[in-house]
Amino acid sequence: MNQFLYQTYADLGTTTEALEGEEFQYFSEFHKFWEQYHKEILNPQIDENQCALVADVLHDIFIKFKAKPFYELYNTYSLKTEEICKIRYFSANQDFRGTRDFENLFEKYREDPSIFDIKNINQNPEDFLKNIGITGLSQNDKRVKYAITASQILINNKIEPYDFLSFCNNDIEEVRNLLIDNRGSGFGNKKTDMFLRDMVVLGVWKKPKNFDKIDVASDINTTKVALRSRILKTDIILISSFLDIFCYQYGLIDQMNALAWRKVWEIWSHKYPKECIESPCLIDYIVYRVIGKDFCKESLCIFECETKKHTFKWHSGRNKTCQICYKNKIKNKAYIIDKILPCTDSEGYIVIEQSIFVSGNNPLLPGIKECPFEVVCQPKGKIFRKLNSPKSISILGQTGWESAKTEIDEGGGGLMS
Repeated sequence: MNQFLYQTYADLGTTTEALEGEEFQYFSEFHKFWEQYHKEILNPQIDENQCALVADVLHDIFIKFKAKPFYELYNTYSLKTEEICKIRYFSANQDFRGTRDFENLFEKYREDPSIFDIKNINQNPEDFLKNIGITGLSQNDKRVKYAITASQILINNKIEPYDFLSFCNNDIEEVRNLLIDNRGSGFGNKKTDMFLRDMVVLGVWKKPKNFDKIDVASDINTTKVALRSRILKTDIILISSFLDIFCYQYGLIDQMNALAWRKVWEIWSHKYPKECIESPCLIDYIVYRVIGKDFCKESLCIFECETKKHTFKWHSGRNKTCQICYKNKIKNKAYIIDKILPCTDSEGYIVIEQSIFVSGNNPLLPGIKECPFEVVCQPKGKIFRKLNSPKSISILGQTGWESAKTEIDEGGGGLMS
């Protein structure tokens, strides 16, 4: 089993399918099999009926709360549009897992604009990464390459990031193609779509052509919601990243997730052409940040009193007090015995009502008591499955597949934590 899954040999062959056309020896016999058959085994499909239900939900949100839930992003500290664009350009391609607090980067720029000097980034990428505080994060070798290549694009074309749109004849799809086609810059489909969406939402670029061609920036949260709402289905539950050698599953689901959300938008815009957002990518914020990251997680906490006499549900895991006893003016401790999705329990409103998006300052969805997607997911019914997004192990780097490779007659291999 170990040999089939994790060991290679000289005559096994090579692949160029995984990473920007580079040639790699197959990691194992299973790698060769998985590359050939992963699409057939997973068989991802977009369910248009479910997409129509989600489209209706998003339309209802648009009608009740206007466009704000689809445009909310972050504080830009009154920086000029040119400055916002530069900061976002040089940070979007570094955002592997939502690791960057972009508001923090805007503050760093205000303190020292030279950090984002194009030539300095190109010549001293390690200093740039250190200055924005990401040298301690994973995959630093990739980050250096991305900083150099992204800055070189600007140097070669003698432009600033803000100039991309005019350079491409006000066509944001041309900007998209330009960035994606420059391999090694870190701008794959989703990071590019995320950057371009932000430039429009933040008012950096006005009324670009082909904005509707920009997709939802597929990530762990938008994919999770797609799977749980069943707009995206697979024949089998997704496999572990330990088996997804060279990330074939991850790439396929990533691609299909973007297409599924595009289908939602197409149905919505066709059904309600005058009551719809301008592009699929604008679905991203509410699905990623509000639904996926805030509502669709195990945040309804079930506590047991230290007396063992009763249990209760609460919105915060930081609670240390038995709230039932407290109401009776008795002070007892309480301990978490379980955490569940709010939507799966009749008392889930306890969490939703306390969300910053519902009852915080200037909330996006004031007054709601349940996740808007509950009508689609049907989480209290038998059909619901709490499916998770795929994860990936990088091909290159100290913690990547290439570092883990070993020959059959050598043994060992794998990674160390």
